[in-house]
Amino acid sequence: MQLHTHEWGAGGRTAVLVHGMMSDHRTWHRVGPALAERGYRVLAVDLRGHGRSPRGEYGAELFAEDLVETLPAAPEVVIGHSLGGLALSLAVERLQPRRAVYCDPAWALGRTGQPVDPAVFLPFKNADRAMVRGFNPRWSDADVDIELATLADWDTATALALSAEHRTDRTPEKPVVPSLVQIAGEGFLFTDEAAAELTRRGFEVRTVPGAGHTIHRDDLQGFLTGLEGWV
Repeated sequence: MQLHTHEWGAGGRTAVLVHGMMSDHRTWHRVGPALAERGYRVLAVDLRGHGRSPRGEYGAELFAEDLVETLPAAPEVVIGHSLGGLALSLAVERLQPRRAVYCDPAWALGRTGQPVDPAVFLPFKNADRAMVRGFNPRWSDADVDIELATLADWDTATALALSAEHRTDRTPEKPVVPSLVQIAGEGFLFTDEAAAELTRRGFEVRTVPGAGHTIHRDDLQGFLTGLEGWV
């Protein structure tokens, strides 16, 4: 499936941004320009079932296939957040970026020691401003507005397709290309033990203290600082 993409900049190097569940390319509205200022041509996709991309069947492998079909081969860097990190990890061997960055990726094991069930996000489909603000007190007003807009465009079947019997730990055994895992200090996906295991498997691991799951919206400067040497 060809995905809708949004572009910033016209640099000689290509950076790709892949959003998480419930979102779309608009989540990167500050990150895209920041990378463009660093000399990148920045491409941000809408995963299937999100934003302006088509609807259809859903599944982790299908999200990955779409990235391979849509994106140019061998970009300089690809950054995937949450579901985008999961999709990227399944596509990275075929995309062959020079570097991969996984931002709080939804590989499955949460702080409870059990795979996080995406179905828990279904109530957010009908969230109002107070609910979005309550869960994300550090977000700007613009990010709250964007979240409400992207929720309206989100197909909840994307969550159900990764729920119930489809829940599994998809943590990669090793990085395919040089890879950074950026962990949210106040997130719900990674324990200290899980971070240590990722290091053992060959990933570089950096934590952004105080940031929630959507690091780039909670603390843009912390997010960018955490990418130094990778972008």
